Amino acid sequence: MYKVVEHFISINGEGKRAGELALFIRFKGCNLTCSYCDTMWANREHTKFTFMNKEEIHNLIKESKVKNVTLTGGEPLLQDNMYELLEFISQDKSVNIEIETNGSVDIGTFSKLDNPPSFTLDYKLPSSNMEDLMYTNNYNYLKNSDVVKFVAGTKSDLDRAKEIIKKYDLTNKCHVYLSPSFEEITPAQIVEYMKENRLNDVKLQLQMHKFIWDPEERGV
Repeated sequence: MYKVVEHFISINGEGKRAGELALFIRFKGCNLTCSYCDTMWANREHTKFTFMNKEEIHNLIKESKVKNVTLTGGEPLLQDNMYELLEFISQDKSVNIEIETNGSVDIGTFSKLDNPPSFTLDYKLPSSNMEDLMYTNNYNYLKNSDVVKFVAGTKSDLDRAKEIIKKYDLTNKCHVYLSPSFEEITPAQIVEYMKENRLNDVKLQLQMHKFIWDPEERGV
């Protein structure tokens, strides 16, 4: 059984499929408390959730008639028996499964699935206050369909992102995105940094949904 706090259809606000329809399934709980977290409500002890089994989740996916499915949180990989769920729903080749994971959980086991999902893997930069918990062995499992995302709030964050990108040769392994922490650093500042440092094969990413709807609105 899996703790689902919400599910909804919207556009994907970021990542490789930004602007495309997606079914979002949000699971309860996270092991990090990032300074800029915009879904802290999903991680609280008393947050209401619905228990769903793997068959119910797959039925939800099929009934949505949306082929892009994003499993998010919280931290979805902390759910008990997540491997079993992914093994079950990944048999359906008609859907694209993406997992948004916070960078602290080992993805190695899940990469061994016959039809593994794509991962959008955060690297928590210094201003998040969670950098010490990053599990960089994950970069050994990255594939071309995966993403490493850096949410930056300061120039020091950008410097650290550049260092990590180079150290782990990320642009030759997967897609790499820089994203501004909302209202803390401007997109223009990130573009200037990219120009000054010749960050080839790195993409600027904006959280599209926060420009379309109120940044605090849920279910969008």
